[in-house]
Amino acid sequence: MMDKNELYKKILKNELIVAMGCTEPIALSLAAAKLREILGDYPKKIEAYICGNIIKNAKSVVVPNTNGLQGIEAAIAAGLVANASDKELEVLSELTKEDIEIINSILEQKIIHINLARNCKSLYIKLIGKSLEDEAEVVLEDLHNNITHIRKNDKILLDKMDILKQKKLEYDALNVKDIINFADNCNFDDIRVYLKRQLDYNYAIAKEGLTGKYGASIGKILLENAKSLREKAKAYTAAASDARMAGCDMPVVIISGSGNQGITTSVPIMIYANELKVAEDLVYRSLIVSDLVALEEKNDIGRLSAFCGAISAGAAVAAGIAYMQGGKEEAVAHTIVNALALSSGVICDGAKSSCAGKIALALEAGFIGYDMYLHNKEFKAGEGIIKKGVDRTIKSVGRLASQGMKETDKEILAMMIEE
Repeated sequence: MMDKNELYKKILKNELIVAMGCTEPIALSLAAAKLREILGDYPKKIEAYICGNIIKNAKSVVVPNTNGLQGIEAAIAAGLVANASDKELEVLSELTKEDIEIINSILEQKIIHINLARNCKSLYIKLIGKSLEDEAEVVLEDLHNNITHIRKNDKILLDKMDILKQKKLEYDALNVKDIINFADNCNFDDIRVYLKRQLDYNYAIAKEGLTGKYGASIGKILLENAKSLREKAKAYTAAASDARMAGCDMPVVIISGSGNQGITTSVPIMIYANELKVAEDLVYRSLIVSDLVALEEKNDIGRLSAFCGAISAGAAVAAGIAYMQGGKEEAVAHTIVNALALSSGVICDGAKSSCAGKIALALEAGFIGYDMYLHNKEFKAGEGIIKKGVDRTIKSVGRLASQGMKETDKEILAMMIEE
């Protein structure tokens, strides 16, 4: 394995990518765009086989650039019309008013049939499309932009090997001690553009969300009652999610495949940095802590699960803010453990307007965790799922989310698809 310094940079470069809209419907759009590309024409019929996690996260959010269209079929139809698989998670960025008319026409024809995929990976999409003369199949799995299989008629055009196991091995190298050492000492000039873009894009959509015209306007409501810096940070971060879940076409920088997590690990860093006049170098190093801690937390959980990803991101950004204010390994570790002890177990019941509220809750748990450290208080090993050592506690939460909540995930999906 490569040097840890270079490995951590590689991880950040791979993770901090740009996406427009909620990543689950955008993954559907990407697969659909590739399907049309392979067929060379619009399909007359599509059979979609989709995992439960994609269904629950694509069911209730607005698809960007579609004039408010919502749901799984709309995401697939939009991808067909966009026909821009090379843009990956920005596949819908150039849709026009004329395109929206075509999307609506496709939806009226009811050619898209949705099926729950069984015994599949936790992130899985298979689209089978038929034109007058041809049939094509596209499979996307593991990562939101990872197309692994393409077939046209009887010819296999792509059959990619499983990359998730190698990625998991690389991410196993993440631990809090090394993350702090990396943040303290790395020359981040070659990843600065990724970090700056994350702060700039995600702060911009936060400001847009505060206009109050998106979703439940949780961010705007929180800001009206904000009396402290932490409350302002919660408001701005929630506002970014308000906008994103409601179909705002502004791009965000994601982490662990999630725009809400990418927002949560970055927007509070920006709010604190602006208010406290933090030097630019320290801002970026604090963001590095936030992002990498979030990725360590998600490593055993997986991209999609019954566990709300904002909880991991909230604990991570509180660790980044602790670092920004002079905290080192001890402060970061105790902040993470305390925060996870408070908030682990919050469910993910799909991407929707209430995600903004869950982000605010996750941030509050993170801030309380840091306050506890400052007052020499901590949750100790043996209390609930807390283990001795921050990295062992993170693994404990990962086990809870990936193994313990499997049945919970099934029940959530069953309740969501009931009439």
